[in-house]
Amino acid sequence: MKPTEIAPDVYWLGFAVANVYLVGEKAGPWVVVDTSTPGHFEAIKSAAEEVYGLGAKPDAIILTHAHFDHYGSALPLATYWNVPVYAQRLDLPYLTGKARLAPGDPTTDGFFAFAARFLPDSGTDLGEFVHVLPDDDSLPGMPGWRRISTPGHTPGHASLFREGDRTLIAGDAVLTVNLDKLPDLVRKEQEVSRPPTPLTYDWPSARRSVQTLAELRPQGIASGHGTPMTGDAVADKLAEFAQDFAAPKYGRYVAEPARFDENGAVFVPPPPPDYLKGALAGLGLAALIGLGIYALSRRGDDDEGGMRRPIAVGPMRIEDLEG
Repeated sequence: MKPTEIAPDVYWLGFAVANVYLVGEKAGPWVVVDTSTPGHFEAIKSAAEEVYGLGAKPDAIILTHAHFDHYGSALPLATYWNVPVYAQRLDLPYLTGKARLAPGDPTTDGFFAFAARFLPDSGTDLGEFVHVLPDDDSLPGMPGWRRISTPGHTPGHASLFREGDRTLIAGDAVLTVNLDKLPDLVRKEQEVSRPPTPLTYDWPSARRSVQTLAELRPQGIASGHGTPMTGDAVADKLAEFAQDFAAPKYGRYVAEPARFDENGAVFVPPPPPDYLKGALAGLGLAALIGLGIYALSRRGDDDEGGMRRPIAVGPMRIEDLEG
């Protein structure tokens, strides 16, 4: 994974699922912002050494929020470097093993909502490495940057902003690819887009967070998903998107958001019917029945007397298919 400098002393690692950023001067303090999914320890370490030198060690790992595609490789990196991992207070329960985030919502529209049926929703335990970000909005190891609270996607989501050149690391508060459209995702089409729909728990807060970021008039957006966007047109694109921001048409958290405190979720709205899950179960049952009929039609190989041996088909239960 080759690090790409997208702004002065900001390096992008574009992994398949989620992005990682290395931020800081080569002769000064530097940090890792987000760590993508599990399994990227070696690639992130190697990229860091390419930028900062063999044996280089960051001051900290900063997590924009507590989803598996952002904390995924944090523990092995923090263990190897022996450095702290920071996140905002309301996301800490999901990084300490204390609580699980609210369930994802696969009933919203779009491609990623379908894919969310196969994603983990449990948190992690970073143990002694995890710490809460300072209350004064400063960011450890990131002089010149400040933290901006951008809840909605998760209760403790944070974005990072450098006033000097108006560079924004947005996490998943706003994206630069549309996860709702598979063709755009495959082509890596650059587009200012809303946070991942099945894993956003508070849409009114998500809208306010996008509006807060638009008021910053950033000259570059480095998000958790998608190719970073830079240039004079970025601020206008984000402002237009914020003005027209819309939640999904339907979904578990659209009519009423989940609510959280420092211990985890305190209210989660009931799930709507997941008709696609039922359809998938029905297709699975039909496929098994079809295989059974095909097997019976074969009735085994001929035995020595020219008779065919029957093939035994075990009993099937609907509950076995619905798991």
